[in-house]
Order: sequence, then C-alpha cells, then structure tokens
Amino acid sequence: MKILIIGGGNMGLTYARSFARAHVTSRLDLRLLARSPERVAALAAHEIGTVWGHPAECVPGADLLILAVKPQDSPTLFEALRGLVQPQQVVLSIMAGVRIDTLREALGTPKIIRAMPNLPAQIGMGMTAFTSTDAVTRAELVQVQNLLSTTGKTVYVEEEAAIDASTAISGSGPAYVYYCMEALMAAAGQMGFTGAEAELLVSQTFRGAVELYSQSGLSCEDWIAKVASKGGTTEAALGAFGVGAVREGLMAGASAARDRAEELGR
Repeated sequence: MKILIIGGGNMGLTYARSFARAHVTSRLDLRLLARSPERVAALAAHEIGTVWGHPAECVPGADLLILAVKPQDSPTLFEALRGLVQPQQVVLSIMAGVRIDTLREALGTPKIIRAMPNLPAQIGMGMTAFTSTDAVTRAELVQVQNLLSTTGKTVYVEEEAAIDASTAISGSGPAYVYYCMEALMAAAGQMGFTGAEAELLVSQTFRGAVELYSQSGLSCEDWIAKVASKGGTTEAALGAFGVGAVREGLMAGASAARDRAEELGR
C-alpha cells in the first residue's frame, strides 16, 4: 500500500515514524507532503520516506491519503487537492470536527475514514476512535486499523457522532489528567515538597494507579474502596471534594467538549 501523509506537523510525523518503526510499510511506499520548502527539508532529514512539496506530484499515485492538517486549514487543503483525488483512493482524515459529508463533497471520493487520535500516540500509547463510509471495503478498513494500531489502541465506532464523543473523552482527555496532576503538584508544593519531589510523587502515583487498574479486573469504584478506609485520610480527601462535585465537574467538562466538537463540525 502506497501511503501519502499530507501535513508535516506533529501528528503527520508521528504516523510516519510509527509506520516505519512497525515495518507496516516501506520507505519507498511512504510519502509525505508539506507546504513550505523549509518543512519539506526538515521532513526529508528524518529519512523516513519521500517528501514532496506539490500535491499534483504525489497524490495520484497513493492508495491511502492521510489528512493530518489542522481543521482550520481544511479549506486550503481541499482547494489544493481538488481534481486530484480518485474514487478508488481511501482518505483517512484526523482533522477534528471536519465531517465525512464535508470530506466527501470537497474531495469527490466515497472512500472516507474519519479518526480521532490523541497526544500519547506520539509514544505508541495513543487511543484512536475511527469510523468509515460503506464504500470502504473490509480489507481496506483492516489495513487502516493496522496502521492506526502502530500508535496505540483503536476502537471502531459505527456512528460518526461517536467520533465527537471520543474527542471529548480520549482526544481532550490527556488535558484533564494533566489538570488533575497539576492541582496535586500545587498541593504538594504547599505542603513543603520541592518542585522535583512534587512531580515525582504525582507522576509516579498516576502511572502506578493506571497500571494497577489495567492489570486487574476491578472497577475504579472497587479500587477507591480499597484505598479509602473508614475514617482514614483518603475518606477525608473524598469528603473535601464534595459529594460528587468533582466527578460531576469532570463529566460536565467532557460534555462541553463534545458539544464544542459538534459545533465545530456544523
């Protein structure tokens, strides 16, 4: 499969590196397209695949086009690709909020896959939700899923609306985790720990808690009960959070993120 990654930013480079590292494609079959001569030169220095600066030179020969540009740049991208994309080519878009109908109309192709990765994809620990049009064959879908899986875990969703929901949970989710971590680091600082000590205490606690959860069959509620003994320190902390107040705040935040993702797509 000849792959063209359009966009030489963080995610475009993440995919190129992941594909190369997993040996799911060859350097000969991997192509990257960037707008500026400076970015073309920078990408070429990585020696991952062939780097191009003009769509007409590389789009027609690709089997899979990966659109890895910022959603606000999509009108410019669509104009550059107009008339170049062929019906047999598969288009994989990771542009947040850009809907399948918009892609289909702008590019004139029926084979579209829309995906939402997240930041940990950069280290192979990402979470990607994806969906597709009916025109994408099962074999093509499996090929694309194998590519996406080089950056972490994947889940296929039947309805496109679930992509906006995944944006709110896994797409924006790392920021929620960092928000909670920062608050605990600040609390540790107030208790007299140095910045380095606070960072170690909090980061290792999060890492260990997630790993413990992943290796067990217990729910979050089960683990909370194990940590929070009656009349103990954890119970005092949970009480200070308010009866469900922090939980409800996080759920409200996720809902707000989903609503914004839907708004961006309209």
